[in-house]
Amino acid sequence: MNAAVQYQTDAIAIHPLSAHTGAEITGVDLSLPLHPTQIESIRAALLQWKVVFFREQFLSHEQHIAFARQFGDPTVGHPVFGSEAGHPEIYSISKHRKATRFDGPGLVRPWTGWHTDVTAAVNPPFASILRGVTIPPYGGDTQWTNLVTAYQKLSEPLRRFVDTLRGVHEFAAPAGVQASAEFEQAVRQTTLVSEHPLVRVHPETGEAALYVSPGFLKRIVGFTPRESQALLELLWEHVTRPEFTVRFKWEAGSVAFWDNRATAHLAPTDIFDLDFDRQLYRVTLVGDIPVGPDGVASRSIAGNPVGAAHALAVN
Repeated sequence: MNAAVQYQTDAIAIHPLSAHTGAEITGVDLSLPLHPTQIESIRAALLQWKVVFFREQFLSHEQHIAFARQFGDPTVGHPVFGSEAGHPEIYSISKHRKATRFDGPGLVRPWTGWHTDVTAAVNPPFASILRGVTIPPYGGDTQWTNLVTAYQKLSEPLRRFVDTLRGVHEFAAPAGVQASAEFEQAVRQTTLVSEHPLVRVHPETGEAALYVSPGFLKRIVGFTPRESQALLELLWEHVTRPEFTVRFKWEAGSVAFWDNRATAHLAPTDIFDLDFDRQLYRVTLVGDIPVGPDGVASRSIAGNPVGAAHALAVN
């Protein structure tokens, strides 16, 4: 007979980090099973602050996955770019993982690099959990923005307009960038293209979020190319306004847990100007299919929904 699970009982504390986005959580050990009240408190903080952070959590891959399972079903590490050997739920975020994807830096604009995870899928992961292992002594910060606040800060006429629109999301090289043969092969092998509303209604809070992932959203349905470009650039510039964001300085043992239904984030590029290594690992949780203010759900144009890693392993 298995021994009874020993839950933690100490209360956790929530420390907001900016006006709209991000909170640090203390008083919990993520390597141990969480008490149901701790799970409830962490989830409530996640829904309110959109991304939550933990310090000094030195987790193994197995502990990382076990923590994630308390909030949902882990997906395969990445539906296009694969997983860690022996750990199908883990995706490696190494400094040089993109080095073989694109040739040249391409056109850099204020929203370049901002994205919401895997929105090319019809059911993007509802959350991502990223842990820092090898962290440079300086540089390498990650930023998040609150897409609910961004929606609320639009003018009322523009909110009413974007409520009616839908966009096509897919994996493709950024504007002005030549994709490598390796990238093109990976995308051909696992093609993902989906149509999502530009505004999605959060299934837990009922909040409307401006769902315009710059890294994946390619065009607005029914618009001419120039119309689509102009409106998307206005929206991308808007969602990355500094007052909507939080910037997190990583340390070894740091964990970030964010709600993909209400955020976009920006991976650092300054690390490529430094000689230090950087290694993080990510688990994502199976998501629902987005629904717009009109009640119409997203639809898949190409590819399958992102399923649970254990289900894929069994099949």
